[in-house]
Order: sequence, then structure tokens, then C-alpha cells
Amino acid sequence: MSGAAEAAGTEAAGTGAADYRLAERAHTALRAQGGTVAVAESLTGGLLAAALVDVPGASATFRGSVTAYATELKASLLGVDEGLLDVHGPVHPVVARQMAEGVRKLLGATYGVATTGVAGPEPQDGRPVGTVHLAVAGPGGTMVSSPRLSGERATIRHGAVTAALELLVGRLPSGTPAH
Repeated sequence: MSGAAEAAGTEAAGTGAADYRLAERAHTALRAQGGTVAVAESLTGGLLAAALVDVPGASATFRGSVTAYATELKASLLGVDEGLLDVHGPVHPVVARQMAEGVRKLLGATYGVATTGVAGPEPQDGRPVGTVHLAVAGPGGTMVSSPRLSGERATIRHGAVTAALELLVGRLPSGTPAH
């Protein structure tokens, strides 16, 4: 099957063609360096992992994922500081950073990617709908991005997946995000 046909097939399954291409680029760059990736998701609830595993051959570079939707799981599974969660709640850039670093360590990956935010329909802990924090932890440190997204719940969640993939690709050697 051609790349375009495969991308079209994944679009029907829920991963957009742009996300498919970004995930494909991430896997290619990871294979080239002998690296791996793991994800910690809250806001995206497994969509980021699904986008990464939609690419054939993903098992060579994808270690796994933790969907820590409940706040206490961010602390108990991913090592997010409980005091931070008590003071700021689960939607905070440092929470995203600690989730990415925690999943990287937990699953033994070269890179850890994390998503947290508010998809709606209501604000959460005083944070407006569309507040998103993403992080990529890797050998060169951790980078956090906080894009402001808008739209319906599904649009925000899918936008967060795209932004997380762009952040990952941008952090990988020979990776520059496609715009």
C-alpha cells in the first residue's frame, strides 16, 4: 500500500493524514538514532499513542503509554510531585514536564511525551477550555509547550495530538515539524 493510501486509511480510523505523516517522521528519526518513545496522556486519553502505533513498524520505536486521566495516577504512576498537584492541579506546565520525564523513566524510553489540559466542555480548576500543556523529555533535557487551542472537545484533543507530535519531531535529530 502506498504511503498516501495508508495515510488515507488511517484518517478513516481516526488519525488524520497530517498526524500520520508526523508520526511516521518521528519513527523514522527514532529508528535512525536507535531511539524509542513512550507517552503519558491525560487530555488526549490515548489518542497520541494511537497516532504513533498507526504507523507500520511502530513496535521498533514505540515502548508504550500510560493514560493517567485521574490526578492521583499522575503522582503514583508517573512520579508527578503531589504537592505540585495539590497547589496547581493537573493542568500545569510543570505537571506536563514531570509526566514526560516520569514516563520516559518508567518505560525505559529515549524520549517521553506528555499531554495535559482542558478539553471541555467546562473549565477545570479555574483553567479555561483550550488550556493545553505538552512536554517532550529526552537526552537533551525537557521542552514544554503550552499552545492555546480552541473549538469543540474533540478538536482540542486532536489539536493537542498534532502539537505533541510536532514537538516530538522538532526535538529529534533531523526532525523539523511540518507546517
